Order: sequence, then C-alpha cells, then structure tokens
Amino acid sequence: MGNPRGFLEIARVLPEKRPIQDRVDDYREVYKDFPESELKKQAARCMDCGIPFCHQGCPLGNIIPDWNDLVYRDHWREAIDRLHATNNFPEWTGRLCPAPCEGSCVLGINADAVTIKQIELTIIEHAFDRGWIQPCPPSRRTGKSVAVVGSGPAGLAAADLLNRAGHAVTLFERDDRIGGLLRYGIPEFKMEKKFLDRRLDIMAAEGVEFRTGAHVGVNVAVDDLRDGFDALLLAGGATAPRDLKVPGRGLDGVHFAMEYLPMQNRRCEGDDVPDEGFITAEDKRVVIIGGGDTGADCLGTAHRQGAARIHQFELLDRPPDARAEDNPWPSWPNIFRTSAAHEEGGERRYNVSTKSFTGSDGRVEKLHGVQVDVGRDPDGRFRIDEVPGTEFEMGVDLVLLAMGFLGPEKKGMLSELGVELNARGNVVTDDHKMTSVPGVFAAGDMARGQSLIVWAIREGRVAARGIDLHLMGASELPE
Repeated sequence: MGNPRGFLEIARVLPEKRPIQDRVDDYREVYKDFPESELKKQAARCMDCGIPFCHQGCPLGNIIPDWNDLVYRDHWREAIDRLHATNNFPEWTGRLCPAPCEGSCVLGINADAVTIKQIELTIIEHAFDRGWIQPCPPSRRTGKSVAVVGSGPAGLAAADLLNRAGHAVTLFERDDRIGGLLRYGIPEFKMEKKFLDRRLDIMAAEGVEFRTGAHVGVNVAVDDLRDGFDALLLAGGATAPRDLKVPGRGLDGVHFAMEYLPMQNRRCEGDDVPDEGFITAEDKRVVIIGGGDTGADCLGTAHRQGAARIHQFELLDRPPDARAEDNPWPSWPNIFRTSAAHEEGGERRYNVSTKSFTGSDGRVEKLHGVQVDVGRDPDGRFRIDEVPGTEFEMGVDLVLLAMGFLGPEKKGMLSELGVELNARGNVVTDDHKMTSVPGVFAAGDMARGQSLIVWAIREGRVAARGIDLHLMGASELPE
C-alpha cells in the first residue's frame, strides 16, 4: 500500500451530516460532500493485510484494496474501472449498502474499519463529475432477446450486463417509473432520485428498453413474454409484506410501510398526490413496528412530516454495543446502531409485542402491548415469553408495520408459469439462476428472500451470465 503506516497514524473519519434542524425541513440527502483530500487519507488506512477479508464480506467481491490504493495515489480513472468491474451501480450501493465489507475489514479486528463505503461513493461521483461515465452501446447484437420483469437492483444489474453482451433487453415494471424499491421504497433523504435517473438515462441510451405500467400476469400476458422473447428473468422482489394479525388490525390508521413510504416519494417526485387518502404523520402520535432499515425509513419520513410523537417497537432484544462472543470477526457485527433518522428523534423500545389495537368510529386510537422475554429452548428453538404485569396501552393515531417481507407474490405471474417454490415461498433456481421452467430465470429477493442491495446486484449479475450461457452456449460476462 502507498502508506504502510496509514492505519496506525490516521483515524477513521466519516462525512459530516447536515444539522438536524435543517435536514428535517426537507428531503435532501443527509450527508455533506466529503473532501477528496480527506478521502485520500482514509484510503491510506487500508493496510497490507495479506488476505483481504473485505472481499469475502462483499457479496459482489469488490476488489477493495486495489481501488483504495488507486485513490491514495490519485489514479481515479483506474479506480472507477476497477470498481465497475464488479459493481454495476456503485452510486447506489455507496449510499444504501450497510457495508458488510467494513464488518470484515481486517483492521476492524481491534480498530475502526476502513471507510470503504465512502471511498466507493466518492470514486463514482468523481467519475460522473468529470464526464467519464458515458453511454457505451454494444458494438454488436446477438439477435437474441430477453425480458426482465422487475426494475429493482437485481433486474437492472441483469439488464445492464445482458445488454452489454449484445442481447436485446426489455425491462417490464408494473409501476409508473423504473426503480422498484429504489424508487418508491427508499426515501429521498437516503438517496435523491436524480442519482437513480442519471444511471437509467445511460442504460436507455445504451439500448435497454423500459416499459412502465406493465404488470406481468395482469395487463401483460405471461404467454406473450414466453412467446416473444428467448429468455425470461423474474426479478420482481419479495413484495409480500409480513402482516400483524391481531385484533383491531383492520382499523383505519394501521398501514404497511410500503403503503406509507411511496406516497411521500411520489410527492417528492412532483406528482400531484391529493390530500384525500394521503397517509401522513403530521401532528400524529406514531408507532412504527419493526426495528430494521424500513422502520428507520418510516421514522425519518415521519420526522419530516411533522409527527407529534414517534415510538419504534422491536420484538427482539436490544443488540449489544460491541460484538458478542458468538459473533466474532469477520462475521457481520450484530451490534446496536444509530441511523441518521434515529438521531433526529423518536424513542426506540425493545422486547415489545403488540397484542391489539382499539379505537372508535373505525379509526385506531390505542395500541395494547406487553413486554416479552426472548430466548431459546434447550433444544435451540426460538421462544418468546410474555412478562406478567408488563401490559401497557398507548395512544396512537398512526401505526406503520415495517416487519419485513415474506417472499414474492404468488398470484399471477408465478402461478401461471408454474415455477417451483421452496418452503419459504421463494423461487427455486439452479447455480445459473434458472428455475424449474427451462428458459425462465429468477434473481434477487424473489429467489433469495429479503436481503441487501449488494446481494440483489450480485444475483442479477449471476443471472445475466446464466442467461447468456443458455442463449449462446458460452459467456464472457463476469461470474
């Protein structure tokens, strides 16, 4: 590495956040730009560790030490080439990925990990700023066509590579805009949609065809895709939300997170979303059920809408502040984390089970819950025991269910295709991502189950190579 003592002499530094009082008044991104001079110092912290476990931690296999060293040496053009070799969309992962690579950083054994995610983001933004990222259509076409269903990161990654290989790619999206959860699930304050549109414009200029309002199995016939294309990729995601089946669930004011978040995103896009039917937290007592990223997205949105009070409930224990003995490096550190949204306010409560909702005139007014003890039986089975005497009730006006997803929707496309599903309800695929139906492939959350953006991109890349092999008998696409 360029500075063999960098990890000893330089402390980890992250980009500065905008002041809370400023950022909760708008939907712009939370973080300020990170000076490139400081970033080069951070890149110098990457040590000559011999075996870079960050490769193992990143599902994409990003060649992280290489581009860290290139940044330190001011070789930015080579750095973006090395980054794009394994990641189609670093401008998205650099904003949204939780950085499992940093959890596997060798320096993280006994010090703060290298700021890999910020270096990645700065490399791609540096390249865009200098005009290095331009449309590059394939020099030849194969005469083969592929239909991709779903425009989240898995579908987009596959479409990008398949188009690069020379196939004619048409991507079908049931919503009115391309992007899937990147578009309508991720709030603007985490990723402004101009960074999504910028890449989509490049893909369109390279020859990928986008069709919106195209709901396969509803207004687009499955047989038309089977007959009209040489291969079909299913990348619709795990869109069936986990419900909370308790008394009072049907009261007005109890909503899934993915009923709530897209409405605000549409307003941020400039759509005319009428007040009637618009779900807002303004002046309301809000409870978010679920402690993951989607819950934090709801939290940040509720802050910006002017909620009167916000609680976030999590069924499980509060994570420890440091790695537990059964959570050693280089596994992902299951520790307590505070997102930018949590810094903005609200109260987090752990070991809470919601028992019911009550209200009047069809609208929710109270949440009834109890504290629970979470553990495992002697045989290892997960158990949840209510703690006697801890029952409580809380006044609420809006309840947001952010408890994850159970898998893909079965009705329509999947049932008509007859693809095999596993016990979790996900689409079964082989090593090349082909389903039980020849010529039909699946990738992303639809096949893997709810996961990270980097896994979605990885799945899309593997599927693209599998489809290329299926169509051409050989493939030069990356594995």
